[in-house]
Amino acid sequence: MSDAGVDKAKPSPHKVRKLDPQDAVSSEGDDSKEYDAETQKALEDIDACQNEIDALNEQASEEILKVEQKYNKLRKPFFEKRNDLIQKIPNFWVTAFVNHPQVSALLTEEDEECLHYLTKLEVEEFEDIKSGYRIKFFFDDNPFFENEVIEKEFHLGSSGDPASKSSEIKWKEGMDLTKRNKEITKQGRKRLHEEPRSFFFWFTDNTDASCDDIAEVIKDDMWPNPLQYYLVPDVEVEENGLDDDSDEDEDGVDDSVVVVDEEDELDEDDDEDDEDDDEEGVEVLDDDEDDDLEGEEIYEEGEEDLDDDDDDDEGA
Repeated sequence: MSDAGVDKAKPSPHKVRKLDPQDAVSSEGDDSKEYDAETQKALEDIDACQNEIDALNEQASEEILKVEQKYNKLRKPFFEKRNDLIQKIPNFWVTAFVNHPQVSALLTEEDEECLHYLTKLEVEEFEDIKSGYRIKFFFDDNPFFENEVIEKEFHLGSSGDPASKSSEIKWKEGMDLTKRNKEITKQGRKRLHEEPRSFFFWFTDNTDASCDDIAEVIKDDMWPNPLQYYLVPDVEVEENGLDDDSDEDEDGVDDSVVVVDEEDELDEDDDEDDEDDDEEGVEVLDDDEDDDLEGEEIYEEGEEDLDDDDDDDEGA
C-alpha cells in the first residue's frame, strides 16, 4: 500500500481518543481505539446511566436481603413445629432422602441403614444470608457413630470463593462408612481418580464447595418441603389405583364383548346359508305338494270326464 493510501486511512482531526481505559467498548489490547466527539460523549453518558443502574441494583439487593431476614425469622417457629411433628413419624427423613431423585443417588445400603437413626434435619442461614448457611443432622443413639449432631457449614472464604467445613464424625470401631465405601470402590475396579459416591463421603468432603450441588438441593428443595418426597410412594399408589380402576372398567367392557374368530364367523355364515337353503328347499317341496294337489284335481276332473263319456256311450 502506498504512503498516500496510508495517509487517507488516518482518522480525521475531529476524532479524539477515548481516555477511559476501563470502558467496555474498547477492544482488548487495542490502545489506538478512537471515537469522534459525539460518539465519545454518548459513551460517557451511557456509562453514567449504567453506574446509576448498578447503584439501584445494589440497593435492591440490600433491601431484598432485609426482607429475606425478616421472613426467615417469621418462618422459624413453623419449621420448629414441623420438626416436632416429623419426629412422631418413624423413618421420615430416610424415606424422604430415598425418594429424592438426586439425594438417593448418593445413598448406599449402609448409608440408608444409618439414616434410619436420623430424627431431625435443620438448615440455618447466617444473619447475613449472602455469607452462608449450615446443615445440621440429628441422630438417635446408633451403632455407627457417637455424635448426636453432625453439621456441615458453607460460607464465603476470604477470597470470596465458597468454602465448606464439616464436624468430625466419631465413628465406632469398624463402622466408618467412608472407609467402607472406598474399599467397595476399589473392589469395583473403578478408576483411581474417581471418588466414591456416598452420603457420608459427601458430608466429609470439603475439597470444592462451589461444586456441592447436594448441599444446594438439601437447602433449597428438601428442607423447604420434605413432605412431598415422603409422600411420593403414596401418590404413586393413588395414581396407580386410579389407573387400575380405569383398567378394570375397560376390562369390564371387554368382558361383555364376545370375540369371534374369522373361522367362527365363516362357519356361522355357512350355517346361515345352509339354513336358508333348507328353508328354500321346504318352500320347493311345498310347491311340489301344490303341484301334486293340482295334478290330483286334474286327474279327478279327468275321471269325471271319463264317467260322462261312459254315460253317453250307454245312452247311445
